[in-house]
Amino acid sequence: MNAILNPLYTAVSWILVGFYNLLGFLFGSHSHESLKWVLSIILLTVALRTIMIPLFVKQIKAQRAMTALSPHMKEIQKKYKDDRQKQSEEMMKLYKEHKTNPFSSCLPILVQSPFFFALYRILNGVAKNKPYGAIHGSLLSSAHQAKLFGSPIAESFVSHTSTTSTKILTVVMIVLMSASQFITQKQLMTKGMPKMDSSNNTMLQQQKAMLYILPLIFALMGINVSIGVLIYWLTTNLWTMGQQLYVIERNPTPGSPAYEKLQAKKNAKHHSSTPLAIEAPRDNSGEGATDKPAGQRNQPKKPKKKPTK
Repeated sequence: MNAILNPLYTAVSWILVGFYNLLGFLFGSHSHESLKWVLSIILLTVALRTIMIPLFVKQIKAQRAMTALSPHMKEIQKKYKDDRQKQSEEMMKLYKEHKTNPFSSCLPILVQSPFFFALYRILNGVAKNKPYGAIHGSLLSSAHQAKLFGSPIAESFVSHTSTTSTKILTVVMIVLMSASQFITQKQLMTKGMPKMDSSNNTMLQQQKAMLYILPLIFALMGINVSIGVLIYWLTTNLWTMGQQLYVIERNPTPGSPAYEKLQAKKNAKHHSSTPLAIEAPRDNSGEGATDKPAGQRNQPKKPKKKPTK
């Protein structure tokens, strides 16, 4: 496995060093070393997530399709509960008809995973002062000494050399990661999903389970990875939270609370921009208004006098 992924790991190290050199050009080649390494990890994350925007769009479409199909999936499972093969065939037929599948919603996670492990492997080498890819010599020494709030970015909570400040920083970052993931999942469930009976919606039940399971996974994994990897992870979570909020507000799922709110906002804007028709005042005879000032009454015409002889 490592033999297959080693070229990717090396490529990630070169990208990381590329951002480091770019920041060196901006800040100075021998100044702000720790800040340059921290920002390099953040820029690596942002670059990766920017490239993955088309996959995110595809994920959103797949999630919406799976949510809409959930009641039909429930019916198939109930109808063919004693025939697994027939159940699978009907499920595949349903996916094919609606041009979706449950794996499409996992694409961003699957694509990110190799980069996550690449960064983990690189920073693990930095912690042990071992060269990897483009990080060697003076770059390795600089990365090894890089710190965030006084804690080396290559160390983790369980590192044998980790200090109390490192452990505290790790816990704070894990809490922030878990909170951002919880908020992201919560806003998807409360604003971005159509209103439907949760007892008959497998997708909604899965979303509820993930709401509490994912933060727990972050807590268990977070103590075993370096602060540098936590920087990558936290940046990813914050990006996802902002990106999803933008989609929910600007392009919500039909039938969701966010969709109803957007439609109400559009309707209110349309009504406020429509000019009101102003009717011309009418006189008692029912004819259109004259150009006379308001309040001025029509005076009866005086008969013409006959000329005297």
